[in-house]
Amino acid sequence: MKPTNLHDTGHCQIANDVISLVGDKWSIQVVSTLGKGRLRFSELKRAVEGISQKMLTTTLRGLERDGYLTRTVFPTVPPRVDYELTELGSELLEPVSALGQWAVTNHARVLDARRSYDARTD
Repeated sequence: MKPTNLHDTGHCQIANDVISLVGDKWSIQVVSTLGKGRLRFSELKRAVEGISQKMLTTTLRGLERDGYLTRTVFPTVPPRVDYELTELGSELLEPVSALGQWAVTNHARVLDARRSYDARTD
């Protein structure tokens, strides 16, 4: 398959559309957490440190809408809801992990660049 040319305006718009959701702080953490397996809402809430219930609900809805996870409701009292990555969501783990590793590897370089920039602009 021929590589996608991200310099093409149409491809940039497509990439931006997809990345806009998965590129936010909480979506990455939720996808990574669900990469370990199916979880209930309360388990996700505990696993994703600092996320509010409202933000978790919003994030899960967006990820479900875009096809990255499935939501299964069990007819129990109280209702039980499980979240699990779809095939698309599982495929997303590889580039997300690679980006995360790149960020860890290059964090010091980014901090140095910021300090250098700030010193010049103060």
